[in-house]
Amino acid sequence: MQHPVNPVELEEASLVELHQSIASLLASRGEWRQAYEHLRHALDLATAEKAPQVPEQFRQEVARLRREHAEAREQSIRDSLTASYNRRYLDQRLLEAGYRGAFAVALVDLDWFKRVNDTFGHLVGDRVLQQVVELLQTGLPEEAFCARYGGEEFVLMLPQLEAAAAWAVAEAARARVEQFPWTTIVRGLSVTVSIGVAHESGASGLTSPEQQLRLADGLLYTAKQSGRNSVAYRVGGQVRLSGAAGKRRPRG
Repeated sequence: MQHPVNPVELEEASLVELHQSIASLLASRGEWRQAYEHLRHALDLATAEKAPQVPEQFRQEVARLRREHAEAREQSIRDSLTASYNRRYLDQRLLEAGYRGAFAVALVDLDWFKRVNDTFGHLVGDRVLQQVVELLQTGLPEEAFCARYGGEEFVLMLPQLEAAAAWAVAEAARARVEQFPWTTIVRGLSVTVSIGVAHESGASGLTSPEQQLRLADGLLYTAKQSGRNSVAYRVGGQVRLSGAAGKRRPRG
């Protein structure tokens, strides 16, 4: 037979949980003394015979702290310039190595980006990076994401995609960058990217995302050496190219 729930016990549990939530949030911000105080209050309430009602102001404070914590967390994993995910988030996802089944890693590098900065200035260069990220993120499949790898290099993580679909995503991104009207930013500007795509079928389970990133870096080098503005990938052990350099024979 189920016993009726005591409202006082519910209120007590709620207040204990609120104190514990605040303690956790404060600890994540390094405010250890205040976190300790809230944990002490939670312990006192948990061992007390009766608990006071939860003040509405206390509930609002918890909600505010949770919002601030979520915002701080989001800011900590975003690149401040491009708003893409940052290297910290990328490394975290790579370490998790939680992908099951097929996945691909596409390493993207802006072609001749130093020339853009030297010719048009760093403010224009920053605007180019921001626009490229918007173009790379357009139409990404579910669970895929873009992260800034460093400088003018970006990574597209593409989980749950078969090889042909991953190459198609990379080629579409390359084409969007090439076809964007860059002269609307500054007269005489043109921008292209080169991409290396490494794919894992998931059948063997021997290739980790970190290894895929290294393989993608090697393919990116091939795309660069083969004329830039292209996507390099492997089919049956053979390197193939799409884009401007697609008709050229890859080196090496």
